[in-house]
Amino acid sequence: MKLTRTEAREKIMIILYQIDFYMKGNIPFDLDEVIKENLEMDNKYVKDIVNGVVLNFNDIDNIIRKYLENWDLERLGKTDKAILRLGTYEMIHYDTPKIVVINEAVELAKKYSDDKVVSLINAILDKIRDNEATNE
Repeated sequence: MKLTRTEAREKIMIILYQIDFYMKGNIPFDLDEVIKENLEMDNKYVKDIVNGVVLNFNDIDNIIRKYLENWDLERLGKTDKAILRLGTYEMIHYDTPKIVVINEAVELAKKYSDDKVVSLINAILDKIRDNEATNE
């Protein structure tokens, strides 16, 4: 059974959450193993996004920080950061329509975050779309 993009994004969020946990705790991990643990079958899109986020972690976080107003990235929950990192990376490096990326991120936030964070994620990704993402 093939994953829909919506299902794949949820898997990516979970994987990025785990990676953040490992990195903050200085826990060694194998990226391919973390991906494998979370997928029943091979999925190029999931691998590409996860690898892309991990390879560009600092750049992505710096972009997000630019648009955080009265918030600190470290203050956000790991789930919220995972959603923002996923959305930011996909918006900048994929040709997925920006509105789809934002809507998918907002839906993930509605499922996994509180209402204030849903609005924050929406606002940050809107600003990234308007100022950072060049392909539409």
